[in-house]
Amino acid sequence: MQDRLRRVMCVEDDADIRMVLEFSLGTVGGYEVCMCASGHEAVFAAQVFKPDLILLDVMMPGLSGPETLGALRELPALAGVPSVFLTAKAMPDQLEELMQYGATGVIVKPFDPMRLPRDILIYWEHGRAHHAG
Repeated sequence: MQDRLRRVMCVEDDADIRMVLEFSLGTVGGYEVCMCASGHEAVFAAQVFKPDLILLDVMMPGLSGPETLGALRELPALAGVPSVFLTAKAMPDQLEELMQYGATGVIVKPFDPMRLPRDILIYWEHGRAHHAG
């Protein structure tokens, strides 16, 4: 198991949000970032990119975030990778439902691009500890 978060895969269908994520995680956070515009693209790219953490939009055309996470979990190399949902829906019951899909956490949009790298690091550390124990 590696000692530091390096590679983050972001799955987001909105091009403007992808630009903010890439700036936030790549430029501010210093992570190697793989941007995907759809769940189908993510399932293919994840096998090559081998992310340390997956950030998933919940509502996307085609495969939704939860469906994408399910497909990624079926790939042995990605089964234990911590994942965090991005959503504009912040009602407590909705957040609880998302956690039942096996996510490590949920980040509510709009997020703070300057804080996001630190926020995902916390989720990565939590997910790693949970998977190890």
